[in-house]
Amino acid sequence: MFLHGFPEIWYSWRHQMLAVAAAGYRAVALDWRGYGLSDQPPEQEAASYDDLVEDLLAILDALSVPKAFLVAKDFGARPAYYFALRHPSRTCGVMCLGIPFLHGSTTFTSLPEGFYILRWREPGRAEADFGRYDVKRVVRTIYILFSRSEIPIAKEDQEIMDLADLSTPLPEWFTEDDLAIYVSLYEKSGFRYPMEMPYRSLHKTNAIEDPKFQVPAFVVMGEKDYVFKFPGVESVLKDGIMEKFAPDLKITYIPEGSHFVQEQFPDRVNDLLISFLKDHPASAS
Repeated sequence: MFLHGFPEIWYSWRHQMLAVAAAGYRAVALDWRGYGLSDQPPEQEAASYDDLVEDLLAILDALSVPKAFLVAKDFGARPAYYFALRHPSRTCGVMCLGIPFLHGSTTFTSLPEGFYILRWREPGRAEADFGRYDVKRVVRTIYILFSRSEIPIAKEDQEIMDLADLSTPLPEWFTEDDLAIYVSLYEKSGFRYPMEMPYRSLHKTNAIEDPKFQVPAFVVMGEKDYVFKFPGVESVLKDGIMEKFAPDLKITYIPEGSHFVQEQFPDRVNDLLISFLKDHPASAS
């Protein structure tokens, strides 16, 4: 089961779904509630990551799937990790791109006020910023900003959408046709709920005391991913901190990989993913 981040959508796993299906696995990629093809939740401000964990369990039950591998990206990694911790009997393994397991609350107090997450946490600010442009311009700009190696940070007199303009080219691995599909899905859902989940809900997860993964975990990081520069992320990966929680842990770095490594280097990620699945055949029963 493939779990997207923001500004992604189910389509961001297009390369991986084909690869695992060709290898004999069943591939399922959802649009999180409030995203793309999914309906809007009735009370958007009540969003929590626990809702997403419950959604995953409900989807597996609805599909009569006893156990699944979870492959997650960006904020999708948090519900993937929590699902694996809370429901190890339903989890074959968890592979996360761009986000290690970060135990405890995430703070960004060391980052400037113009840091995009701090800006987007403010009710109404992103909506006003995005509302100056059409959906295509918004998705295009965010893809450009998030594919860079620098953390998107606006100056005091700027908004996040001001950090790129129409003269800035899309990443070479992201086509206008790809953009059109993202646009059609976000035109349906809008951006209001995607600001609630994840950005305004980061503090709403019920922590697990003394978490210990009972399933294999695999983290893939692009070395040019701006998330590497988030406080504590590099230390969690390189100082053995995550291994304290995940005894069966593998970490792989892709030297030129950006935040969108599964779209940027699909063949490389597909090879890593298929190897991970095949290395744990007993868990897949």
